[in-house]
Order: sequence, then C-alpha cells, then structure tokens
Amino acid sequence: MKENIPAVALARRAPDLLGANFVSLDLLDPKQCENVVKTHLHDVTHVVYAALFEQPGLISGWQDDQQMQTNLTMLSNIMAPLKTVETLEHITLLQGTKAYGAHIAPMRIPGREREPRHPHNNFYWLQEDLLNAEAARQGWRFTIWRPQIIFGHALNAPMNLLAALGVYAALQAHQGSSLAYPGGPSGVMEAIDANLLARAICFAWSHPGFDNETFNITNGDVFTMEDIWPVLNDLFNLEPGPVEPQLLAATCYDREAIWSDIVSQHKLKPYTIRQVVGDSFFYADALLNARGSAPPPPSVLSTIKLRKAGFSDCIDTEDMLRNWFGKLQSMKILPSPAR
Repeated sequence: MKENIPAVALARRAPDLLGANFVSLDLLDPKQCENVVKTHLHDVTHVVYAALFEQPGLISGWQDDQQMQTNLTMLSNIMAPLKTVETLEHITLLQGTKAYGAHIAPMRIPGREREPRHPHNNFYWLQEDLLNAEAARQGWRFTIWRPQIIFGHALNAPMNLLAALGVYAALQAHQGSSLAYPGGPSGVMEAIDANLLARAICFAWSHPGFDNETFNITNGDVFTMEDIWPVLNDLFNLEPGPVEPQLLAATCYDREAIWSDIVSQHKLKPYTIRQVVGDSFFYADALLNARGSAPPPPSVLSTIKLRKAGFSDCIDTEDMLRNWFGKLQSMKILPSPAR
C-alpha cells in the first residue's frame, strides 16, 4: 500500500500478518458484503481484489464451470455494494498464466497481453467482463495483473509453493533425510515475489499508463525447479540426495505426528501441516512435474509492456527464496536449520 495510507484486509480467515487491520468477510454472502462495505469501506479509494476459490485437490477444478461461477459470484457480491461508494477510484484484479491456456496446451512463448483471449472457459474472462462493464458505468479505473508463480506468505492457501517446499524440507531434515528432489524433468518457468507485485500494484495507482490495462509481471529472470534445488539444500542445510520422484500430496499430509514434533522442538506457531500448506502440495506436484518423464512446455511471459509503462523493478529469484524462507523462519512458521 502507499505509505501512510490506512488499509483494510478482508478475508474469511485472519491473515498471519502483524499490524493488519483485518475484517472477516465471506464473499459468498451478499448481505455480509453489503454490511462490510457500509461499515468499513464507505470511503475506500482503491480496492485490490485477490480472492480466489479453488476446489479441494486443486487441479481438477481449473476447468470446472461451478468453480468459475463461484469466483464470479464472489466478485459480483462485493462489487454490488461498492457501486454506492462515491470515493472509489480504482480496482485491481489478479489473473495469472492460465489466461494464456498454459494449463490446457503449450502456450505461445512469450505470452503477451495483446494476444486475443485464449479460447477456453475461464473465470478470468467472467470477472474481467464484469469489471469492464461496471467500471464503464461507474467511472472507475482498473488494472488487471497476470503474475507468474507468486511467492509469499499465506496460511492454508491452495497455491503456495513456498509453504509446500518449506514444510517438505523441514520434514526431511527432522527425519535425518537428505533433501531429495521429488519431481520429474522440469521446464523453464518464472516467479513473482509478493512484495514486488505489491509495489507494482501501488505504482499503477499513480501512473495513468496503467489505467484500464492488463500487465504481465515476473521477477525478471527464469529458472527450473531442478536448478534451484541446490539453493534449497543450502537454505535448509541439507545434503542433496538422489532424485526420488514422488507426489508430495500423497506422502506429506499424513506426516502430521512428525510435524507436531517439529513444532514442539522449534517452538513454532501451533499450526498443522494443512493449516500451513493448504492444498499447496497438489500445486507443488504440478510444478515439480512429479508424474512427468519429459520437461513440460515452458511458461514464460513478456514483461515488455510493463517496462515501457515505467515499472522496471526486479528481483533475483534465488535472492527472493532466501528472503522469504528467512522471513518464515523468523515468524516461527518454519524451523531454522541447524548449522
């Protein structure tokens, strides 16, 4: 957020963030949305909509019509009372790489914002159409972002690779095991640091070149999961082990007793594996290509439009990993490694 501007965080569950002005909200409850807007957002100027509904097991829901309609309903429920807020200037909406059909078929490289919509059903298009229509009626400005794999802290999230890798590494370390690479051949991919994404969102608010536009955003470099694995070995002070392809969703969720010992020994916050990771082991399995015998097609986005609009900030992905795992250790979400 902009410096010195108060912010209100809306979510069903309280975020694990110090100093957050949090208000609980179920976006599937239109009456509750109306009450929260009247009580807490009556003078809001900027809204960042980052809510997401995913079905259990994650991947199968990506092409499910009911899931798409649920995500549309959530946005519609909060947007309806926001139309009464005279101070509202700008809405930020998040999409992602699935806009380029990367979850269905090999995408065109690099993905560019100017491409026509990829011909598949996607809640992105439903939400985008709603936002376009309401913004035109209300005079709102908006910006749509398409980040790559987001690395940041969120509890019980469906797509938090940071939490999945961190918990897997902690389990291996506690059992005296090496940090075996659990995936198959990896493809070229990109990431986005959550703090970098937040800076870009705030930058867009005061730069008219971002009004009513869509932007890809990444850290600025590329990586493969296999090539960053030595960084994880170093971060968690673990010996590299042989490649051991496995589905983390099948091997990690039932290690709750081990995780409980880790929490007790390292005096971590008393969260269960599921509370820390959510469904993110399913996401990790997809990104690690655990079932694959060949590298998956690359998923690479062009950020030329973003740079030409004036935002050129970047971060080395390996530095990002070190920063975030260090933060999660200092927050007592993950154990600090023995040295």
